Amino acid sequence: MTASECDVVLIGAGIMSATLGALLRKLDPGLRIVTFERLDRAAAESSDAWNNAGTGHAGYCELNYTPAAADGSVDCGKAIKIAGQFATSVALWRALVEAGDLPDQPSFIRRVPHLSFVEGEADVAFLRTRARQLATSPLFHDLEYSEDRAQLAAWMPLVMDGRGADRPVAATRMQRGTDVNFGALTRSLFTWLDDAPGFALRLNHEVVDLRRDGAGWAIDVRDLTAGEERTVRARFVFIGAGGYSLSLLEKSGIPEARGYGAFPVSGQWLRCTNRDVIARHHAKVYGQAEVGAPPMSVPHLDTRWIGDTQELLFGPYAGFTTKFLKEGSIFDFLGSIGIHNVRAVLSAGLENLELTRYLVGQAMLSTEERVAMLRRYCPSAHADDWEVQIAGLRVQIIKSDGKGGGDLKFGTEVVTSADGTIAALLGASPGASTAVAIMLELLARCFPARWASSEWRAVLASLVPAAT
Repeated sequence: MTASECDVVLIGAGIMSATLGALLRKLDPGLRIVTFERLDRAAAESSDAWNNAGTGHAGYCELNYTPAAADGSVDCGKAIKIAGQFATSVALWRALVEAGDLPDQPSFIRRVPHLSFVEGEADVAFLRTRARQLATSPLFHDLEYSEDRAQLAAWMPLVMDGRGADRPVAATRMQRGTDVNFGALTRSLFTWLDDAPGFALRLNHEVVDLRRDGAGWAIDVRDLTAGEERTVRARFVFIGAGGYSLSLLEKSGIPEARGYGAFPVSGQWLRCTNRDVIARHHAKVYGQAEVGAPPMSVPHLDTRWIGDTQELLFGPYAGFTTKFLKEGSIFDFLGSIGIHNVRAVLSAGLENLELTRYLVGQAMLSTEERVAMLRRYCPSAHADDWEVQIAGLRVQIIKSDGKGGGDLKFGTEVVTSADGTIAALLGASPGASTAVAIMLELLARCFPARWASSEWRAVLASLVPAAT
């Protein structure tokens, strides 16, 4: 297709753009859609399985989604919401597989139990309360809870091997948990989309600017292979460029972009290299985050399937960076600060000095110190069986508080223009797992008339019944 004039431009070839493209393709096959990606393959940044987005966050085991209150109660609302959103994602994937648009599910999703593990009387009491409250939701009807060491050893032998018996322990398990390879899923979605008429995926193409153009947008794109630039016009633009979304949103000039800043966090894993050890662990085991740690740094001993190979990771270890993408520039953070967000960024920075110190400290950890942290979850771990693996970057949102300051937010947020012609996704976890729910929200906000039409409602009912 000729991309100089199109209906929709998707910036960034990650899971968000792939999901939006798939929904739009089903809702209106006649749309002319083009996706621009600055790298040489789709899903090479945050959506890649080695770059954190490979776990299938479903609210089953992530303890930071269920904070404890001072009175001992546990707020399970966020976990239940995320579990519902993940179910919506699975429903769409299943519909696309059944339609022949995606390959069979084992190519990107496999059954891997999700466990939460704690030790110590206070944390055991917390987990017991959490399990009791979650079990009242139909989404968690089969949640298992145990304090029995023999049962826990059967669930997660690496976690229990060599663990002392001096402290109480407990775990919950969701046997039907999954591992999702979002890199493989994203690339499969784009393979299907790129074969369809009216769709084009342009790799090695970087969006350098965008501006209003009548009722739509003019997007300046540089072909990184040929070294040439051209302008593409579109009625609707979605910015799903990961850490670069904020800078592109700022270029749009829409007033809704004002007051946002960004706080980048780097990451590393310990990757197991001993196949015998990997074969003994088949679960995602999440623990409690350290005091002062950001939510995306909740430690977990994580089984992942990458291709046809089972892998085992521990981490992630957070770190301080000024890049917004793994393949980004060290000047990204500085370049994101301008007159509209400088006060918010400075305010958030001053209020989160302890977090900055924590991230710098994490970045300075030696391999021996990382292994020492691993042994809290895998007491019998041998340093020779593990090596450092560089993970992806997460860019958290700094948002103006309306009083001259700024708040650091952990999560994702969709920013749209008043006329609904441009939208951007900012933030990080649990974005990939909840991509379908997020993109459905975007469609409702940016295409309200068509969203309410009988034609779109009928299609959505066949793809994701819960959305209707």
